[in-house]
Amino acid sequence: MHLSAQKIAAMEGVRRVHTLNPAAIRMDKSLGDEVGLKNIGIHLITIAPGDKSTEFHTHKYEEEAIYVLSGHGIEIIGETKQRIGPGDFIGFPAGGAAHETVNDGMEPLVCLVIGQRLAQDVVDYPRKRKRLYRNGGQRDMVDYANI
Repeated sequence: MHLSAQKIAAMEGVRRVHTLNPAAIRMDKSLGDEVGLKNIGIHLITIAPGDKSTEFHTHKYEEEAIYVLSGHGIEIIGETKQRIGPGDFIGFPAGGAAHETVNDGMEPLVCLVIGQRLAQDVVDYPRKRKRLYRNGGQRDMVDYANI
């Protein structure tokens, strides 16, 4: 299925706030859902100045990638902070270091985010000391102390 630039521009973004981090706010246009993709998520996201894309996390089984379209920010990968801007590409192999995207600029940070959609995954949130087990539609969040 084809999505024209005009149709993408006219799509209403969905405001998403991460359940573990109220500062992780993004506007999301799910391009993959719009064209019926089931096994890969493709999202056009906009992060306002001062906001983050998500809570600092890592996937045990799914891979993710980000392509920066406009704006500037910081990509935190493990203990490393990297400046990002238009044209930059960041890949997150499954089981890699935890990461998050922060808009520390003065304009919106717009990115194309791509990720697998496996039936099962395990997501760690090391700063919150929590782990999410995802199995189909079931999601179970546990404290590290209870693993």
